[in-house]
Amino acid sequence: MAPARFQAGDGYIVASSRMWHYDAYLDLKGSLAADWRWVSTKSGLEDTLSQMRPRYIFFLHWNWYVPSEIYETYECVCFHMTDVPYGRGGSPLQNLILAGHTSTRLTALRMVEQMDAGPVYAQRPLELTGSAQSIYETAGWKSCEVIRWIIDNNPAPTAQSGEATLFERRTPAQSEMAKDADSNRVFDFIRMLDAEDYPHAFIDYGNMRLELTDARLANGKVSACVTISFDEVAGLETGDM
Repeated sequence: MAPARFQAGDGYIVASSRMWHYDAYLDLKGSLAADWRWVSTKSGLEDTLSQMRPRYIFFLHWNWYVPSEIYETYECVCFHMTDVPYGRGGSPLQNLILAGHTSTRLTALRMVEQMDAGPVYAQRPLELTGSAQSIYETAGWKSCEVIRWIIDNNPAPTAQSGEATLFERRTPAQSEMAKDADSNRVFDFIRMLDAEDYPHAFIDYGNMRLELTDARLANGKVSACVTISFDEVAGLETGDM
């Protein structure tokens, strides 16, 4: 049963702007008989809410601001890749790796006005090994496991405690490789940015931009896949090579 402050409803909405969550959603949908809806856009969420009153809305990864009339009407659960209140804010994966963390806690929390400040439903351990893409995909599957648990147990979330530590959202310009770094830092920097639709690690050299992905670390050396793009404004087009 929904808490008194929220509308009682049937069915569930899973919202994500990343299609890498879709397979986990299908697995979840197949394991629990209910009215399930997948939404991946702001307009899709609005349209779906005009058609149904969900018991929960689960936000796996969302690029848009959620209006207060949604999270104050429906019980909205979002997922964050830190042991809150540590690491509230943007770019949690990248900020965790830069801070030297090798593992974290995936947290399911109630959506409230302040970012990542809501009470906590559940946490699960999450390793920070591999590329950003593989970590995000693992987090998606773990999130869907938590969704199953929330639906089965209808838990009351617990308020966060302790001093909050805030992460700042990274900008694309911050994906530029540092001029001086050791092999471990180079490896971590490349892999933490290696995900679909993310600004990959890069080096600017003359009129060329070298983007680095698929990093491997062995014997103190880093190997990576390099994609070279050319700045036509600088006067050299690809056809001139």
